[in-house]
Amino acid sequence: MDETPVKVSVLILTHNEERNISACLGSLSGIDDIVVIDSGSTDRTPALVEEKGARMLTRPFDNFANQRNFGLDEGELRNEWVLHLDADEVATREFLVALKKLDNKPGIDAYRVPSKTILNGRWLRYSGMYPTYQVRLGHRDKMRFKQVGHGQREDLTPEQIGTFDEPYLHYSFSHGIKQWLTKHVTYAEAESEQFFRELQEPLYRKELFSRNSTERRRAVKRLVNRMPVVLRPPLRFLHTYLLRLGFLDGRPGLQYSIMLSCYEAMIAAQIIDKTISGQTKINS
Repeated sequence: MDETPVKVSVLILTHNEERNISACLGSLSGIDDIVVIDSGSTDRTPALVEEKGARMLTRPFDNFANQRNFGLDEGELRNEWVLHLDADEVATREFLVALKKLDNKPGIDAYRVPSKTILNGRWLRYSGMYPTYQVRLGHRDKMRFKQVGHGQREDLTPEQIGTFDEPYLHYSFSHGIKQWLTKHVTYAEAESEQFFRELQEPLYRKELFSRNSTERRRAVKRLVNRMPVVLRPPLRFLHTYLLRLGFLDGRPGLQYSIMLSCYEAMIAAQIIDKTISGQTKINS
């Protein structure tokens, strides 16, 4: 790749990521403005960030949206466009080349970006729902995030968001399956709370047929929330392993399909618990 700088700043979220941060930072060749938002790492993460020449800010973690917004507000970012990554995500050569060629269109303030989920060294082409997009590239001054469920969502309209076609790599199981499952217990709590909020929202059926994949995915999620919660785990497995052809990913595809079904069971258990305890009501 040529030596022309990539005129994009990068914000990376970390917490005890000594296992991943060197690969993440090392993949960002040609990007000269990288800011790490750390939430109190006690391992070698800060030392490795310093070793790679990135800047670090520290903020106690409350949610992903606030962490990213803090970086945008306090990071003194040098470039107008900002790429948002987690420490277990890696840019490829092709990804960086595409960033260099990015032609910012008038009225577009952010881009949805695909990722390739890697499990046991294998790209989950089918069970990983490729290409699922997240808005990860946005204008420094025009895009902020809001917390939705366990993750964040951009605060822009669909008309303000373009599509960046080149994927980055996501090693979301790099800390081991046990850690993934433990982390998703917490995520399930947030998703169960989001479940009740979304029940109060109207179901826009026209979004189910939108040309925008993100709009379709969110509409499908609202539709699923109208189904009995006991159906969530088996339907997730059938969708991932059979309808999405996850069986073509071999054993990693079966493993991941089971893991997603377990995650849905965690969410369903939280929903039922909240209902029994009288915290809220559901239609089941």
